[in-house]
Amino acid sequence: MKVLVVKLSSLGDVVHVMPAVQDMRRAVPGVQIDWVVEKNFAPLVRRCEGVGRVVECELRQWRKSPLSAQTRRAWQAFKAELQSQAYDAVIDLQGLTKSALVAWLARLAPRGKRYALANQTEGSSYEAPTRWVADVAVLVEPHIHAVTRSRELCARALGYALDVLPSGGRLDYGLHLHAFPAQPRVVALVHGTSRSDKLWPIEYWIELGGRLIHDGFRLGLPHGNAEEQARSEHLAQVFGAAAIVWPRMSLDALAVQLAQTSGVIGVDSGLSHLAVALDLPHVQLYNFDTAWRTGPIGSARQMAVHANPEPDVATVWQAWTQVLAA
Repeated sequence: MKVLVVKLSSLGDVVHVMPAVQDMRRAVPGVQIDWVVEKNFAPLVRRCEGVGRVVECELRQWRKSPLSAQTRRAWQAFKAELQSQAYDAVIDLQGLTKSALVAWLARLAPRGKRYALANQTEGSSYEAPTRWVADVAVLVEPHIHAVTRSRELCARALGYALDVLPSGGRLDYGLHLHAFPAQPRVVALVHGTSRSDKLWPIEYWIELGGRLIHDGFRLGLPHGNAEEQARSEHLAQVFGAAAIVWPRMSLDALAVQLAQTSGVIGVDSGLSHLAVALDLPHVQLYNFDTAWRTGPIGSARQMAVHANPEPDVATVWQAWTQVLAA
């Protein structure tokens, strides 16, 4: 059986689909799973066990100049690659007009079908074309975790029973990049996020970092843009030799770097969700009560902490000691 997964972006959303890929591998013998994704996330998807062909697109970029000759050439090349194989099942796990377009363009095998969500779930974006394009629209529980939603849709599409958790008691994301930390006693502080209302106060990071250093940890400070780099550099100045600002690197290289640490403490961001997928000891910080739909599930090594306006340092520290003990 050939299956095409359509999940284009963003980092956290892409990561949340990976357990569904592992479900399909276990439940459907010999299944071939291909994936359409935005180019920026393609290297990470290629590291997901069980994914064969990765079809890259740049819809975000193409929309900026849809009529340019370069965009037209890139679009035609994308369509040709997408349609070079026929699929028994095309599963739109994004639920947006852009993903519906990709699913509609994909080529079906004889008796192949397109599957998509029939309804919006709480806290997620949803657009009606995903339902119109589908041959089978699957109705799911509106109050559902993002990981479970993808797992449920794939199970219903391919007709297998969904275990609450696979054997071993934890979700498998198929990202096995390390056997042991190559940077022992390093904790990555993921302080950056695309939304300012998800940030944690800088003075809290300073206090938390001091506690970690006192316990013998060194600190890794990643960043993805100029603002985050400035924050990392400020923290490094405060912490001195016990902290290092990581260089700006590709997502693929960053995943490898992150996998080599002893753990991660971070705000609600794509990088924090990646830490979950890597099965690292991890505390995820939420200023909003949304951890139920995107926070860590299925592992005592990972915990979400929520408070309004933000969790305090003592609570985060207690969570960190718990995940380390686990």
